[in-house]
Amino acid sequence: MRKNLLAIATVLAVAITALEVAAQAPAGGPGAAKGTAKAGAPKGGGGGGGGGAYPQRNPDPTMAARGKALYDVNCALCHGSDARGGDGGPNLLRSQVLLNDKDGELIAPVLQNGMLAEGMPKFNFSMAQSADIAAFIHSFRVAGYDNSRNRPPTIVVGDAKAGATYFSAKCGSCHSATGDMKGIATRIADARTLQQRWLMPTGGRGGGAGTPTTVTVTPASGAKVEGRLVRIDDFLVTLAEDDGTSRTFRRDGDTPKVEIHDPIQPHKVLLPTYTDKDIHDVTAYLVTLK
Repeated sequence: MRKNLLAIATVLAVAITALEVAAQAPAGGPGAAKGTAKAGAPKGGGGGGGGGAYPQRNPDPTMAARGKALYDVNCALCHGSDARGGDGGPNLLRSQVLLNDKDGELIAPVLQNGMLAEGMPKFNFSMAQSADIAAFIHSFRVAGYDNSRNRPPTIVVGDAKAGATYFSAKCGSCHSATGDMKGIATRIADARTLQQRWLMPTGGRGGGAGTPTTVTVTPASGAKVEGRLVRIDDFLVTLAEDDGTSRTFRRDGDTPKVEIHDPIQPHKVLLPTYTDKDIHDVTAYLVTLK
């Protein structure tokens, strides 16, 4: 009996050792390591290959170029020029949606539906445009670490005089340099934060400080229900009443009637129309309002 137990233990030890060796072997068999491993590269994919956790793409350069033009105007503000996160939005390169996406099929619904409760508006992008944006994001190399971002020393590179003219034409109906914007550069001394704030006053994801987006729901009974918008899609709308009570209504077309009151809707309308020059010029002007 004792001999049988020793034999079984020996077999188990050999089997466990074999499994450990197999687990440590490179994917594709013993020969896969030849010509691929980099001397001195840290374990866990830190050498830049990315491994299975960070799939590398080879997008079409033409699509990536078109996507960059769309991304720079509509997305870079919150997610950064290199998609590694901005002052308000998350790192897209590590997003599970982006890691699983191949040709924009997973990104498109997010872009087209938006995430209104989190401050992300809807975008009227076609599937082709969504695929172009995906190609641009996939053009970045992803690994176990992010490359240095080499941020410029200052973003105040525009023409303040041109910015004043633009501000008066596009923003003057709601804001005034001698009223609500007076001293803005003193209250928000960091130019990057100031630029983020005037472009999207909510401060990016999560809504930030300020007046929240509210919604009025009018069911068939006619009794209106109002509160802070929590979530809305084609099927449901959820709001939080003043006392914190959460209420959800099922949507069927235009029933119930849903009215969204977004205090920064004018900013969202203008956001896709800004050029890089407009942004730089307005920021250069606003930093003078001390």
